[in-house]
Amino acid sequence: MRAVVTRVTSASVVIDGETVGKIGNGFLVLLGVRTDDTQAQAKRLADKVCGLRVFEDENGKMNRNLASVGGELLIVSQFTLYADCRSRRPGFTRAARPETAVPLYELFIEECRGRGFHTETGRFGAVMQVSSVNDGPVTLILDTDEL
Repeated sequence: MRAVVTRVTSASVVIDGETVGKIGNGFLVLLGVRTDDTQAQAKRLADKVCGLRVFEDENGKMNRNLASVGGELLIVSQFTLYADCRSRRPGFTRAARPETAVPLYELFIEECRGRGFHTETGRFGAVMQVSSVNDGPVTLILDTDEL
């Protein structure tokens, strides 16, 4: 699994003119699922994202995590994170098909909610307009192959 995690002061997802997910301070997480990803990887990645210490403390150091700042999560499925860009037209054979990706995407969401975080989402497979006000900016790329 792969996640692009951006620290935000706000973020939202709109589908067909309707806001379906909206948060204040926290993380916008773009989540990609690969063909061979597992439940264990989804759980490990959720734990890592929820525990990241990238919010500033009283000394201006990145020392606080999501819980200590009352942060929220907006999680958006993003199969293009597994694009093969060797040619000019990306290929997506490494991205998991919906029958594999949806349960792992939903497990990741439930793992975050289970840790007590207010979690909003996009809609899997939908065309979405994602907006964010990046804070810092701080953007991290996490891959379960490297955790």
